Amino acid sequence: MRPMRLYINIDHVATIRQARRADEPDPVAAAAICEAAGADGITAHLREDRRHIQDDDVERLARSVRTVLNLELATSEEILALACRLRPFQATLVPERREEITTEGGLDLVRTADRLRPAVDRLIGAGIRVSLFVDPTRDSMERSAALGVPAVELHTGRYAHSWPGSDAALAELADAAHHGRSLGLAVHAGHGLTYRNVHPVAAIADIEELNIGHSVVSRAVLTGMHEATAEMRRLVTQARGAN
Repeated sequence: MRPMRLYINIDHVATIRQARRADEPDPVAAAAICEAAGADGITAHLREDRRHIQDDDVERLARSVRTVLNLELATSEEILALACRLRPFQATLVPERREEITTEGGLDLVRTADRLRPAVDRLIGAGIRVSLFVDPTRDSMERSAALGVPAVELHTGRYAHSWPGSDAALAELADAAHHGRSLGLAVHAGHGLTYRNVHPVAAIADIEELNIGHSVVSRAVLTGMHEATAEMRRLVTQARGAN
């Protein structure tokens, strides 16, 4: 079985900073600690409303990240232009609504296809690996493959919100992941994963990458970022070795 990659999303380090519009805690410094603790990559979401990560953070992350940078973004022209200039290893296209607290679901691949296709083509043309944040359905896998992306990230919100009675949602994730792999897609997953519920998702053989942020940052407030990342790394590795 291939090893599981763990990317740490450092958005909510910036959330704490932006609560006071101060200069600490610094998400770029947090990213370096995560890498030292075993993270395989760093994820940051530059939202149109700039509620946490700022443009300067992305500029500095692009220069300093030693593993790989996964930039989450919507199809905003200015953010697409920034991504194409900085050329992170991966860009994950996600839906955004100003009134949401956090991303509430996957991309609507039917209604937004006309807007997604040029964004995908533009990012790929800049040499960036593109992933789409989608709901865990076979239809989403097929539509993503048709858009020509190499990867998808499964929205794990239904699984997380129904934990611990999540058998149906877990089966949905496993089925979508298997179907995506059969279509040649690399399959990632994330949203709402915690130290308590990550094991069953990390054990799905067809998923090769997890993106986890809020739970790690929450733990780090109490234990420090190095220990919080290292503990999640241990859990993910143990789950992979259990199969």
